[in-house]
Amino acid sequence: MTGTAASLRRIGGLGVFTLAMVLLLVGLGMWQLQRRVEKHALIAALTERLAAAPASLPPVAQWGMLTPARDEFRRVRFSATYQALSDAMVFSSGSAVRTDISGPGTWAFVPARLESGETVVINAGFVQNTMQDRGQEDRAVKPLVIGAPVRLTGYIRFPEAAGLLTPQENQAKRLWFARDHLAMARALGWDGDGRIVAPFYIDLEQPVPASGTPKPGPLEVHLPDDHLQYAITWFTLAGAVVIAFGVWLQGARRSSTVK
Repeated sequence: MTGTAASLRRIGGLGVFTLAMVLLLVGLGMWQLQRRVEKHALIAALTERLAAAPASLPPVAQWGMLTPARDEFRRVRFSATYQALSDAMVFSSGSAVRTDISGPGTWAFVPARLESGETVVINAGFVQNTMQDRGQEDRAVKPLVIGAPVRLTGYIRFPEAAGLLTPQENQAKRLWFARDHLAMARALGWDGDGRIVAPFYIDLEQPVPASGTPKPGPLEVHLPDDHLQYAITWFTLAGAVVIAFGVWLQGARRSSTVK
């Protein structure tokens, strides 16, 4: 009787553990399916924004209400004057939204002033570089500063936060490893004299400099969509746990019968 009770306790304990594991794995599978739905909606929204005709830059009064969820990648067109201030470079080994870009290289971030006086930071495009020649980057940016307004077309982007493994910026070389234009503005004085710096920056699409460098261009959506594969993996593992429990239970019953 004692042996039977102990065996039932083992079966019950392992059964509860198996049920918990199955619920967890199925839950993870369902979460991945939900993520897939959300990712498809995001891809559709971003594709629509990228394909839309450029609109006017939002007025300053609306800048604080812009959010990445609603406004990231919106195409805009406006006039601004590139400022004769220190530029910044962001290291890149490629691009998830530019199929014509491969690294290593840097993105040229340049402050530009609107006619109303506010500063909008422009990612003027890609400079093919191995980070060994800052002079090459300077020569690429200098021709942009002509002291007159330029008609710009591009995409609203929001700053990215540096991760735990992101290298520290090198302010002596004006080199960053995350697209945080607000940190650049503070470090390089783009916000001097009380100038308002837009909470977003612009990924430039047009115009392309005569030299082709920095290299702006249109963006494309290339977000990874592996959620269905992940969901199938979690559901398969849940099935494997159930099968393993069934095999073990059959073995336990045969062993009990033999005894």
